[in-house]
Amino acid sequence: MTPAQVALSAAALWSAFLVAHLALNGRWWFWLLPSLAPPPVFAAVPALLVVLGLLAGGGAGIAAAALSAAALVAGARQCGFVPGAVPRALRGGRTPAPPRDALRVAVWNTQHWCQHTDPGAFYAFLRELDADVYLLQEYHHDRFNGTYELIDEDARLRAAFPGYEIVTARGLATLSRVPVDKVVDTAARRTLRVDLRLPEGDVLSTFNVHIPVQLRLVSPLSAEFYRAMRQRAADREREYEGLAADVAACDRPALISGDFNTSPAIGDVRRIARLGTDAVQLAGRLYPTSWQARPGTRWWRLDWALTTPGLRVHSYRFRDPRGLSDHSVQEVAVSLAATSPDGPAAGRAAGRGSEPPLRSTRRED
Repeated sequence: MTPAQVALSAAALWSAFLVAHLALNGRWWFWLLPSLAPPPVFAAVPALLVVLGLLAGGGAGIAAAALSAAALVAGARQCGFVPGAVPRALRGGRTPAPPRDALRVAVWNTQHWCQHTDPGAFYAFLRELDADVYLLQEYHHDRFNGTYELIDEDARLRAAFPGYEIVTARGLATLSRVPVDKVVDTAARRTLRVDLRLPEGDVLSTFNVHIPVQLRLVSPLSAEFYRAMRQRAADREREYEGLAADVAACDRPALISGDFNTSPAIGDVRRIARLGTDAVQLAGRLYPTSWQARPGTRWWRLDWALTTPGLRVHSYRFRDPRGLSDHSVQEVAVSLAATSPDGPAAGRAAGRGSEPPLRSTRRED
């Protein structure tokens, strides 16, 4: 085969893969596996094939370049790039300082809650974040068999964060300097909704989210690998459907954030987009990453921060976890958007929001 024919064959193979990816991603459990490809691959491969086709020349080379260019456009949303972040990135990612009354929220997957790190350094880092609200995932320890063991560090948390109200449930922990209005049960079983009473009297709903990971770390040659992947695909679908219902039923401005275990190349990103407005443009990164959070190995983004109408985002960034977790910390500053003189809470009082209180500082399975 000539170089041009090789380029055309490669472009055809990639285009066939992309068509299958766009058709099956998020719709067939098995496609969770190919969707784990690094998102930049969806830009790098067709871009390389465009160059190879142009260099090869001739009719086959030009056809390869054209087909690859079409694949580049078709797969653009899979790449993880954020074009809207370009203006801020050109300014060095700088954002205006949030107003003094903005609520500072730290969102972090703790990687099994200092199971493999120094607890002293872990708690010191948490305190150093100095957030008004913490949405923390993996308030549990790994059993290394695809399950986890719930833990009880509530007493240590209360000692480390005096003045905070602490709610722990479902392997999640929400800490708040502002008063907890109520804890609302959710259809999503890996989500913790805590409503907060802000100083002006209005209520902000926080959804602390941890979507199950796709795979078990066992041999892909074993039947268990595929059995677990199919089960987890079903678990993820239930979680996303439950979360969508929970957010739709929420009549307060809401922050929905946590570890979604979903990169921009995974079909479930469509479900994320329907939950709220993504804050990522404010990060000022053309290619934002949050995992693996170690220097030189930040691969792609699994952690998201979304808002619903009525909530304004002033700043958003990813913070290095200093080796304490494989996830970066999401730091977001928010405040309620200006509304009528009666305030957002008054306008909603006649609607939903009358759920019975479900306050808890106990763990739940």
